[in-house]
Amino acid sequence: MFLINGSEQNTLAANDRATQFGDGSFTTARITEGRVPLMAAHIGRLQQACVRLSIPFSDWSVLTQEMSALAARQRDGVLKVIISRGAGGRGYSGSACALPTRIVSTSATPAHYDRWKQTGVTLALSPVSLGRNPYLAGLKHLNRLEQVLIRSHLEQTDADEALVLDSDGWLTECCAANLFWRSGRDVYTPRLDQAGVDGIMRQFIIAQLAHSPYRVVEVNAKPGVLAQADEVLICNALMPVIPVQRYADQQWPARELYQFLAPLCELSD
Repeated sequence: MFLINGSEQNTLAANDRATQFGDGSFTTARITEGRVPLMAAHIGRLQQACVRLSIPFSDWSVLTQEMSALAARQRDGVLKVIISRGAGGRGYSGSACALPTRIVSTSATPAHYDRWKQTGVTLALSPVSLGRNPYLAGLKHLNRLEQVLIRSHLEQTDADEALVLDSDGWLTECCAANLFWRSGRDVYTPRLDQAGVDGIMRQFIIAQLAHSPYRVVEVNAKPGVLAQADEVLICNALMPVIPVQRYADQQWPARELYQFLAPLCELSD
């Protein structure tokens, strides 16, 4: 199911900047019982991206209504929203774009997430690193070729997710998830001021840990720190949180932080 600028259709103008240059941003949300958890956070993410990318989108109330209406048609699933600069022009300049394009779509929930919650996931180090760029760091923009290549390499392994570094070798994220690890009561997550996506569930978890017995720290760290961790987790708005069972020769049977976070994340609002 697709809505493009409010119309039920699945065709986009060939000169839309989304297809020409990846000029836009998106968010992917969970639908549960016909509603979108953390709706305000998803709208806030899109608003922040439009400001940073200088996309003059203003129909936020209309977009929120469309998101709610599509979610209500599907008890559980996935809702995706794309905002592009719109259609117009030929070169890099977006000055010929009259109006931004909004696309809202729904799809089924990935079936493997329930299994991952029970078994945990395995990680494999990706040979593809993320370029460092503070102008785009944190944003979920439409330029996803790095993730496409990461996924392609991951599919050549027997791992469930990829451990991804930036071009300086710092832990950053996974292909489609953010990363946390625990040592005692200290919980660490990579800094994302140079590369990576500051996910909605990552933000939610950091906020929850701020009022908990745990201390959360955003750090620059190399992959070797995971060997000293008591527990490793990954998260995104759909999962929403999954334990990591194994990476390389390291295994983590502990589920202390996972058991603390899982019910909070499932009930996030």
